[in-house]
Amino acid sequence: MDPCKVLHLGMAGLGMIFEETYLPVFLELARKPIWIPGAGPVTCQLDHLYSRTGSRGSMILAKHGKDLGNPGNHATSDPALPGLDGLHALMIATPDNRHFQLAKTALQAGKHILIEKPSVLSLQELDELQELALKNHCLARVVYHKLLDPDHKRLRTLVHDGTIRSVRSGYATLLEPRQISSDQFSEWISGRNPGTYVAVHYVKLIDFTFGIASGQNWELKRISATGQRGIAGPAQGNTWDSVQLRIEYAYPDGRESAFDIHTSWVNPDCFPGYVDQEVQFRFENATWLAHQRKRGVELSIEGLTPQTIKETPNHHYNAELLEPWNERRRRGYGLEVINKFLEDLAHLEFGGPESQKINRLRSLRGQSWCDLSADRNTVAIVQAMEAILDCHAQGAPGACALINTPEGGISLKFPGSSEKRVLYSNRV
Repeated sequence: MDPCKVLHLGMAGLGMIFEETYLPVFLELARKPIWIPGAGPVTCQLDHLYSRTGSRGSMILAKHGKDLGNPGNHATSDPALPGLDGLHALMIATPDNRHFQLAKTALQAGKHILIEKPSVLSLQELDELQELALKNHCLARVVYHKLLDPDHKRLRTLVHDGTIRSVRSGYATLLEPRQISSDQFSEWISGRNPGTYVAVHYVKLIDFTFGIASGQNWELKRISATGQRGIAGPAQGNTWDSVQLRIEYAYPDGRESAFDIHTSWVNPDCFPGYVDQEVQFRFENATWLAHQRKRGVELSIEGLTPQTIKETPNHHYNAELLEPWNERRRRGYGLEVINKFLEDLAHLEFGGPESQKINRLRSLRGQSWCDLSADRNTVAIVQAMEAILDCHAQGAPGACALINTPEGGISLKFPGSSEKRVLYSNRV
């Protein structure tokens, strides 16, 4: 093995997302390298694990340490992130309110980053990370795996080719079982909401597919939100059971588009699917209706469904499969998005002369589906939604965020009041 063809990687955040998507990728890549034109085989080596206390890392190493090459295990309470200097990239799948500091530390050290959605919680944080990425010549990406769902790829194809035109309105719902909020995420759910956690999947799908990727020159204009409390936390507190988000765009000719995105993480645990996902988009000349929990498979196993195994599984996202040639693997678009980052990172580091590396980086930064620089509208929507919900929890419901007005990039307007609160002063 050529020692110069090894990607040295670190992983921060070792919870559910890591176990479902990153871990299967690392286990497979530990057995076989990726192949990059101009570079040949490139080994991906997981050198360091970082979690809040280090206990999750200990459990993973006890089960998979040998297969993973026995990476180092560290607590993120150490702000220096031991071993960071020797890495090419840090991959971040912690709770979203911990993304910024980890990403900042990595970028300051000149390391590439891959961050789970949402990248950060404010445009101020995004600006700082973008500046560091540009200054230190780092690739900075965000994981939006739903863009790789085959149904969404087909939707984008139809939009891109002009077969369906000018989306006018839409609706999306994403409902998680209660075990998400009461068990898997219980340590960090206080003060949080399911909109930030999952609505961003559809926010990015809408913004990318119907905006950036379609060539339509629309602009984000307004954001509003409301929600319900009382199950995941107190009825008058700031922990939300469900959120209803509305985002509105305007075309240059004055036409507008509006999208409602409903999210919850208090569905009954006996629900037949892991997640309920439904979308409806209405276009100038078409409609698109999709239910991603009902794609043809219904399963009943005595004593197992619907608790241990769900009755309507989404095998497109992530599934353990036994291939016809008896190789057991995990496949799905949840893994594909991580593999794509590693392939592009290998191309950046090893896919040509060092003198041309900056040109390879510029080309990779142009991928607007995942580059940090293309995350502005999504982060603006998250920042506005969280501020609106915070005002609601403090007794001032009904605020609306206006985008790119004379007052600022994001300003809150309150019903029955002339007051406007600026959340972000620069243009979104």
